[in-house]
Amino acid sequence: MRSLRDKLPKPEWLKIKLNMGDDFLEVRRLMNNLSLHTVCQEARCPNIYECWSNRTATFMIAGDVCTRRCGFCAVSKGEPKPLDAAEPAHVAEAVRKLNLRHAVITGVNRDDKSDGGAAHWAATIHAVRELNPDCKVEVLIPDFEGNDDALDVVLAARPDVLNHNTETVPRLYRAVRSGARYQRTLDLLENAKKFSPGMVTKSGVMVGLGETSEELIEVFRDLGMRGVDILTVGQYLRPSKDHLPIARFYEPQEFTYLRDQAMRFGFRHVESGPLVRSSYHAHEQAEATATPRVVS
Repeated sequence: MRSLRDKLPKPEWLKIKLNMGDDFLEVRRLMNNLSLHTVCQEARCPNIYECWSNRTATFMIAGDVCTRRCGFCAVSKGEPKPLDAAEPAHVAEAVRKLNLRHAVITGVNRDDKSDGGAAHWAATIHAVRELNPDCKVEVLIPDFEGNDDALDVVLAARPDVLNHNTETVPRLYRAVRSGARYQRTLDLLENAKKFSPGMVTKSGVMVGLGETSEELIEVFRDLGMRGVDILTVGQYLRPSKDHLPIARFYEPQEFTYLRDQAMRFGFRHVESGPLVRSSYHAHEQAEATATPRVVS
């Protein structure tokens, strides 16, 4: 059923200024010429105009069709095409042409592969590093269906930041994250620290899906206990009428409150705001991990 709130105009703090200048158009041409996908486009990110105008983008690897049907996500669902062996080199070339200092790479779930596509992830990290030795590499990975060997393959490629989004509170997982498990997410983030001591880990949560503040704070506590370094908190925006409805819009001061609550659990950095997404200001977030963990 369509939520009545979805018929209301977006609050002022969610209105986006469109900027399709030369830099935006150049990034779009580059992605098209190299046959690359970006989560900016596929997930209909509200920050695409700002980021592309600043010549930054989040690359989406392993195709543009996901094997899962999460209720919040705009990426196409179904049977994906075979992995493109040339894709890692194309991503590396795009990073070089954009002259990035911090590259963010995400991808679809590939549950059709025995390793969930982990080898393809590792190949992409290696390709970016080989062509861009001074560039930091952040990866936003799927859960690989809990396959620890697949996680280890990605960690062995030595990304600078390993991100896996929690997305929502445990009560809403069945509707929001089809095929995912809350405990599996916590285990992945905990194991990333065990398998690769010193690895900077990161996770993100959406709000506005019907969760309570108390439930969110419990998630923050769970992530803090797993040593997660960076947390992002942003407003869920419905991609279309076929996706989950928005339960409500959080006000800016509520994001400040959530940030303050999260910082109690030892995160080195918390990015919390209406338009915050996993890769938004990723470079600045990673730099903040120089701050030691402090649990109040």
